[in-house]
Amino acid sequence: MQTIQDNSRLSFFPEIEPFKTGFLQVTECHRLYYEEAGNPEGQAVIVVHGGPGGGINPKQRRYFDPDHYRIISLDQRGAGQSLPYAELSENTTWDLVDDMEFLREHCQVSQWQVFGGSWGTTLALAYAISHSERVSSLILRGIFLGRPRDIHWLYQEGASNIFPEAHQVFREHIPPAEQHNLIEAYYQRLTSEHEGIRVPAAQIWSIWEAAISKLIPDAAIIEAFENPDFAVAFARIECHYFVHNCFFKTHNYLLEQAHHLHKIPGKIVHGRYDIVCAAENAWSLHQAWPQAQLVMVPDAGHSGSEPGTLAALIEATEAFKIK
Repeated sequence: MQTIQDNSRLSFFPEIEPFKTGFLQVTECHRLYYEEAGNPEGQAVIVVHGGPGGGINPKQRRYFDPDHYRIISLDQRGAGQSLPYAELSENTTWDLVDDMEFLREHCQVSQWQVFGGSWGTTLALAYAISHSERVSSLILRGIFLGRPRDIHWLYQEGASNIFPEAHQVFREHIPPAEQHNLIEAYYQRLTSEHEGIRVPAAQIWSIWEAAISKLIPDAAIIEAFENPDFAVAFARIECHYFVHNCFFKTHNYLLEQAHHLHKIPGKIVHGRYDIVCAAENAWSLHQAWPQAQLVMVPDAGHSGSEPGTLAALIEATEAFKIK
């Protein structure tokens, strides 16, 4: 295991705009937005956003040398600019895996690097397990394994013991009689037909996650997550996935299937003080996939923009360049 010591060496590549955008009709219901940036003839990488429901963030393009990489991003079903907005039907982990494969074929890519953070690691792992021959390398930050214990830690009890004041706001939005199962209680509200019930629940859900996402809480992130235009899709889709245990066949599916990853070069980057996704997640994945390098960043939380995490991720994208 490597520990990042020097946080000052690497930073984001310059801002870039997409050279191509478009929509893919993947079902009668779902139309997905995608974009490409960087070098149109370069090494392909698919950026898998978090949430689920988070959508593309322009900063995610900046982990890659734009002269080398063809950076492909996709708004997952119901997220970002994909349509219908915040739609939950036909929206499962395995639908998203199929969408990634559909996009790969549409972009005429034979193999690509898969890069994901948070929920993006969950989906990246599910994709790589299903389509290992299509993955040239895996770069994963802030590991979320989608186990019931991980969901319980984040929403019911675990992170609540470290940020009790923020969790109190999250918990007390729900009447005491329902607080024994906060995920289910929020699901009932987030799927309500009444905007006055749905939107406040979405904002409180999203603020909770934003409040614990960095080593030092960031007011700007909390404000962005509170915006209803973001919060409704983010909270509804997240809760939909988590109330269904991420649609995995078993509680420990990703670790049980990790042998499919053993021929894939990889790097696991995780903040030591990640409260959203406990460091044990990264350690357990590394035990199941020892071929990957594990970097535990000693002064970081969950965010991919914290200096040590950012440095480790850019080191990885540079190291996995195909000459």
